[in-house]
Amino acid sequence: MSDRWQELIAQRNAATHAAGRWRSIRTLDSGQPVTAICSTGQAVVSFSSNDYLGLSQHQRVVQAAQVALDDYGVGSGSARLIVGSRAVHDQMESALAAWTEREAALLFPTGFQANMGVIGALTATASSPRCVVYSDELNHASIIDGIRAARSQVQVYRHSDVDHLASLMAEHRNSPALVVTDAVFSMDGDLAPLADLEQLCKATDALLLVDTAHAVLGPPTPKSAVIVGTLSKTLGAVGGFLAAEQSLVDLCINTARSFIFTTANAPAEVAAAHAALQILCSAEGAELRAKLRSNIDLLRPGHPSPILPVLLGSEEHAMAISHALLEQGLLVPAIRPPTVPPGTCRLRIAVSAAHERSDLARLTAALTELGVEI
Repeated sequence: MSDRWQELIAQRNAATHAAGRWRSIRTLDSGQPVTAICSTGQAVVSFSSNDYLGLSQHQRVVQAAQVALDDYGVGSGSARLIVGSRAVHDQMESALAAWTEREAALLFPTGFQANMGVIGALTATASSPRCVVYSDELNHASIIDGIRAARSQVQVYRHSDVDHLASLMAEHRNSPALVVTDAVFSMDGDLAPLADLEQLCKATDALLLVDTAHAVLGPPTPKSAVIVGTLSKTLGAVGGFLAAEQSLVDLCINTARSFIFTTANAPAEVAAAHAALQILCSAEGAELRAKLRSNIDLLRPGHPSPILPVLLGSEEHAMAISHALLEQGLLVPAIRPPTVPPGTCRLRIAVSAAHERSDLARLTAALTELGVEI
């Protein structure tokens, strides 16, 4: 590496350290959704995983992956449009379309790539007159980066403020409009006002795109909305998807760069996700969602999602509480800028159906001892 670049990187790293925002990778040895062993050998209960239903370790899910490994090997070997597509991809896309009640679905390697590809394909299609993208100010980074990469004209509306959105849209009424929102916001765990957004989009002939990544318990997605989702949270696997009209799926097959120019999802990952989806749609899946709902209510009654933020303010306070919990065998991440705005650092508690009541009681007692209310 050149001396100039070494100096630039060192300066940036030093600034991150000085701001108290340095991050490092935590290595765990885990065979269960919510229990793990840290690299120090310490056993912990994790409140950090997005495996909300605990399906990543479900016997049927693991077995499906093992069978696919025997049948197809480890990788897909190519992009979908060359020789990377297998029967498991087609089967999963059909299952996703049925589950979401859409005409068709399309797999992407990650949810991040799904947002990048779909937003890029849509905005490139509506270029004359130029499309305006309206984005909630708390949308996920994959939505933000998708808009930036597409070099779209963007209007950011105040969080879940439909009136503000309507006023912005009125200023650009002659341009095609794409409204993009998370269904469940990943750092606050609150829900987007999807019914109101749908009504506004219908009245203005706008297209509504909803990222359902964290919507394991809802809210229901409007029938007119385009869905972008993930296989890595509710389903405990890896991957992303689009669910929409066949025409939009066809458009993305032909123009979405993050679909065209990447190796296809590994067959074993897809087979695992398909098995998890079958469980989700069964009586067992209903029981898992009911247990998740019950676990959430034990910590914060009525909260609409498995993401429970505990606002603490400063980086130092959030890190101190997180470290104190870790010393008691409870892994709860501290979330700091740039993930959240300065002054809003927090603990981000992720609840799973795999948590036992005793796990939740331990967490509540530990936080109470530290003077923190859930």
